[in-house]
Amino acid sequence: MAEQLSGLADDRALLSRTSTAERVSDILRSRIAEGYFPPGTRLSEDSIGGALGVSRNTLRESFRLLTHERLLVHELNRGVFVRVLTVEDVEDIYRTRRLVECAVVRGLGAPPYALDGPAEAVEEGLRAVREGDWKGLGTANIHFHRELVGLAGSERTDELMRSVFAELRLAFHVADDPRRLHEPYLARNQHILRALEAGDKAEAEKLLEVYLEDSLERVVEVYRRRVGEDD
Repeated sequence: MAEQLSGLADDRALLSRTSTAERVSDILRSRIAEGYFPPGTRLSEDSIGGALGVSRNTLRESFRLLTHERLLVHELNRGVFVRVLTVEDVEDIYRTRRLVECAVVRGLGAPPYALDGPAEAVEEGLRAVREGDWKGLGTANIHFHRELVGLAGSERTDELMRSVFAELRLAFHVADDPRRLHEPYLARNQHILRALEAGDKAEAEKLLEVYLEDSLERVVEVYRRRVGEDD
């Protein structure tokens, strides 16, 4: 917990005197999406409030917002915890991803496309592979798909998918072999990027759809195995 709180203390600079529960929830959501708070982690009001320098009421409101987004759960007389997903949750996450991500690519206008963000996420993934940072590779993969969604230029879509991608990170935490889970998809990200660079959005959408189907199958396989072990 000390490492996570240290990171939150660094985020304190993002808050001004007019900080709000929404800003706090943005920070916590990002930290969950980056993997700092694994599923099942109890979030201490005192520790997190102290790290961010916010009041207990502000923090409780941010917890309420993130509970509404299905990232946290409140357990009576126990506190607030990062949510542990079910297989049904994972399937619904991927259903949403397929609906949104494929629609974004399909709806792109005429090329060329502004692909600096996706290209940078691919480079981030390549660096993670060179460093053997498989958790970092999972984060880079999420960044790639977040940048894909960003091509729509829609704040509402970005906001929707921020929560979806944060939930996706919770699903990734069950993997006992993150390299096996994430490494095959770096090459697929590159293929999607190349198709978009070539102006072939139809091919990019086809690649993306197969990607999401295969990823869902793999994540659910891991999830069912780990849930069975835990039982």
